[in-house]
This record gives sequence, structure tokens and C-alpha cells, in this order.
Amino acid sequence: MNLRRDVFQAIADPTRRAILLLVASQSMTAGAIASNFDTARPTVSKHLQILTECELLEQKQTGREIYYYINAKNMKEVADFIEPFRKMWDDRFNKLEDIMKNYQSKK
Repeated sequence: MNLRRDVFQAIADPTRRAILLLVASQSMTAGAIASNFDTARPTVSKHLQILTECELLEQKQTGREIYYYINAKNMKEVADFIEPFRKMWDDRFNKLEDIMKNYQSKK
């Protein structure tokens, strides 16, 4: 049975999140990505495959090398999901800041 992976399954793994952070700043080859981890290269390749299947990473072949780069369009799905939570926490921290200011002014 072949289950369709989605972006949330992909980012659930800390190694895949680390790969996304690496590739966010510049495109990299699989070998360059793997050199940042203390795991076997086939393990990193499996993570790259999952990220590619979920279309969070895209591949571009240049000569013999395949470069991976971030697909910002599909990262937007994650950002859109997180946005209401970010707003909620911003509101809570702003309220806390107001409480702390009032508390300090009463001293």
C-alpha cells in the first residue's frame, strides 16, 4: 500500500526539518547535505526522497550533480497553517507584556 505523503508528515521528522534549513539558504548536492549529518548517506537520501515526493524540495541536474533546492511555494502551506497559532501567541505575549509593565509601574 503506497500512502501519499504530505508536507506535515515530511516536516514531522527533525532530520528533514534540518535538511530544509540547510537548503533554504542555498542549493546543495546530496553529498553536501549528507556531510552535515552523522548518519549513513542512504538514510539522508531517503529523507531527500520524502521531501522531494512532498514537493518541499526540487531537484535540478547540473552535469553529473543533482542539486536540491527549496520549493517555497509548497512551504507556504505550512506557513498558512501556522499563521493563526503565531497570531494567538503574539496576542498572548502582548497581553503578558502589558501585565508586566503595569506590575513594574506599581512598584
